[in-house]
Amino acid sequence: MLIPPIERHVDANHALHPDNIWIRMVRGAVGAAVLAALVQKTYDATVPGNDVDVVQLYSEFTVQSNLALGIGLAVAAALPRTKLPPWWDHVFGALVLYLVMTGLIYVVLVAPPDEPWWTLDMYWPQLIHHRLAPLVVALDWLLVTKTVRGPGWRPLAWLGYPLAFLVFSWVRGAIDGWYVYDFLDPTLDGGWIAMLTVIAEVLAAFLVVALLVHFAGNWRAALAAGRERR
Repeated sequence: MLIPPIERHVDANHALHPDNIWIRMVRGAVGAAVLAALVQKTYDATVPGNDVDVVQLYSEFTVQSNLALGIGLAVAAALPRTKLPPWWDHVFGALVLYLVMTGLIYVVLVAPPDEPWWTLDMYWPQLIHHRLAPLVVALDWLLVTKTVRGPGWRPLAWLGYPLAFLVFSWVRGAIDGWYVYDFLDPTLDGGWIAMLTVIAEVLAAFLVVALLVHFAGNWRAALAAGRERR
C-alpha cells in the first residue's frame, strides 16, 4: 500500500528525531565518555606534584562546559523530548556554542605550539573534551530535529556565560595571581593591551559562531516544521 505524502515526510524526519533510539544511544555514550574523562582529570588533579589542583581544574572553561554537556547529554538520552522543557533546545544550543569554541580556542590559543591541529595523539580526556565532544555536538545540532525556533536575541543571551567567565577569571587572577589561561593573564608580555586585543578577537569569534549556531538551529526547526506540514 502506498504511504500518503504527509506520512512519508514525517517518517523521514523521525529518523533524526531526538526520540530516535539510536540518537539517544549516541548521546548517552558520548555523555558518559565526557563525564568519564572529567573523572580522570579530577583524579589526576589530586596527584601530588600535578600542575593543576582540583579547584583550578574546575575553573577551566573546558571543564565547566564539558561538565554541563555531559549532564545535558545524559538527560537527553534518558528522557523523551516531550518530557523536556520547551527551552531545552535553547540550552543545548548554548552548549554547542561553548563546545565548538572550546575546540577552536584550544587549537588556536591553548595547544602546545608543536602540536598539529589534526592530531589525535593526545591525553585521552583532552581528546574527548577538545576533539570528540565539539564534533559530536556540532553534528547533533546540524542533523537532529529541533522542536523550537530561537528568538533573534538568543545569540547574545548565549554570550552571557563567556562574559561572566572572563570577569571571574580576572577577579580570581587579581586575588591569587593564577590565571586559568595564559591569554587571560595581563601580567605577561604585552600587558593589558595585548590581552584585551586577544579577548576582543575571542569575543568576536564567539559572536560569529553564536550567530551560525542560532541560524543553523532555526533552519533545522523550520525544516522539520515544513516536513510535518506537507
